[in-house]
Amino acid sequence: MTSTGIRLHAPAPGWAIAADVVVVGSGVAGLTAALRCEAAGLRTVVVTKARLDDGSTRWAQGGIAAALGEGDTPEQHLDDTLVAGAGLCDEEAVRILVTEGPDAVRRLIATGAHFDESTEGGLALTREGGHHRRRIAHAGGDATGAEISRALVEAVRARGVRTVENALVLDLLTDADGRTAGVTLHVMGEGQHDGVGAVHAPAVVLATGGMGQVFSATTNPAVSTGDGVALALRAGAEVSDLEFVQFHPTVLFLGPDAEGQQPLVSEAVRGEGAHLVDADGVRFMRGQHELAELAPRDIVAKGITRRMQQRNAEHMYLDARHFGAEMWENRFPTILAACRAHGIDPVTEPIPVAPAAHYASGGVRTDASGRTTVPGLYACGEVACTGVHGANRLASNSLLEGLVYAERIAADIATAHAEGTLHARVPAALPLREQPEHPLLPSESRLTIQRIMTEGAGVLRSAESLTRAADRLHHLHAEAREALHEHGKTSEPGVDTWEATNLLCVARVLVAAAARREETRGCHWREDRADRDDTRWRRHIVVRLNPDRTLAVHTTDTPEFPPTTPTPQPTQRPQEQ
Repeated sequence: MTSTGIRLHAPAPGWAIAADVVVVGSGVAGLTAALRCEAAGLRTVVVTKARLDDGSTRWAQGGIAAALGEGDTPEQHLDDTLVAGAGLCDEEAVRILVTEGPDAVRRLIATGAHFDESTEGGLALTREGGHHRRRIAHAGGDATGAEISRALVEAVRARGVRTVENALVLDLLTDADGRTAGVTLHVMGEGQHDGVGAVHAPAVVLATGGMGQVFSATTNPAVSTGDGVALALRAGAEVSDLEFVQFHPTVLFLGPDAEGQQPLVSEAVRGEGAHLVDADGVRFMRGQHELAELAPRDIVAKGITRRMQQRNAEHMYLDARHFGAEMWENRFPTILAACRAHGIDPVTEPIPVAPAAHYASGGVRTDASGRTTVPGLYACGEVACTGVHGANRLASNSLLEGLVYAERIAADIATAHAEGTLHARVPAALPLREQPEHPLLPSESRLTIQRIMTEGAGVLRSAESLTRAADRLHHLHAEAREALHEHGKTSEPGVDTWEATNLLCVARVLVAAAARREETRGCHWREDRADRDDTRWRRHIVVRLNPDRTLAVHTTDTPEFPPTTPTPQPTQRPQEQ
């Protein structure tokens, strides 16, 4: 697979760093990959969009799932994951996750992460939706992600891994043969607009997190604008399963016009016994699934949405008043504080909740070693589609997937390094044009895209809503293209316009995949195709970006990956610049 030739309009790089591997992102996946690569003797650079601890990982409340409890087994964890994935998980990818997961968690603990312990000693484990056993390890009650982030950031700093903070990755650099040669990036310095530079490296690991900001209301931080998926598409990589966006069932409802990042009310609250009720106090999830409130997230989100429709209501309620003040303060201090900050006291009143965009189960298509279809480009964490999540991620499998597959990527790169096949590549010269070939969207397009996606491709979808969304997104794209080609005008390069352009790219792909999948499966709910159709749709939808920015969409019955590309013979190692 070679580059499409599509690049974000940006100034030429004014500086460069040389490395063996550049990791883009600083969540659990990115920092784990960086630490393992550094430990293998690789010159490693971490590039992150904000500060090292500002990614999605630190917002994770519930915990990390692994078969660590007495009587639990990887096989049981595998079974729960396959059920949640609604027939589209890659079973071998899941088997890797659940068998390598327990030791990966132990290594995380050895790195310095402190998890909550039970009164009897050992890890305190809880349950979440879709799990038949207590296997969720947590920290600080409901601050698991913050603790994992703290431990990994401290380890990265202690080991002296080179980092570039406040840097938005722009595009993949490739050599004349289409192999990875590094990335371009823009550093957001103090009042400095033109901070474009490059990291030259033969291995690039995308760990950029999700794309929740493509919707109006999301649990994702503001930096989650799909930059990694958009970069991979422009580089010619395949993406898969992008239609499967998980909407977290229980997000604190802040009003019908609330936009941006919304406070999450962890599934662990239901795991500890909270009830979903309507305004009359009726537990409406009973009878809908054997696990009631602890059914997989897609089922709970649909249950809440259906009840909202039936009652003509904007939200439902999560009732955990029976926990009492002490349990709220000790087990869920973060959620308690967030609710109280918005005028709601869960100790004395039910919490208003509604579904909001939470997690992308699909992403850049990879094999079991995290390799994408572009030689030298890897992906792990939420930006990747390893095949683990299928049509719906099982609760708390995300942190584990980030850990396990980051380690596998580092091992693959380290093997190439040990064999002498990881060597510098000369990036192909970037074309110098008087005017850009492709337009940038104005920054205000971000809100327009979010509203289009929320209305047309949210929890409820139909052929009509998706067609309308596709048409409106195409209009945005065509308007920008026409302004450039006919009038020579485009938005000025900058973080806001790059992000808006990335959001449009991933939104178009998501809508195209959702329109192609004419069934309801996992977290993809088609009102006009209410049934799951295994005969026609037990397959993956794979999308590539063509050089003319049209989309090439095809389906595959199984997640088949290309054979490993033979690695060329080594040349001399790159020199530090």
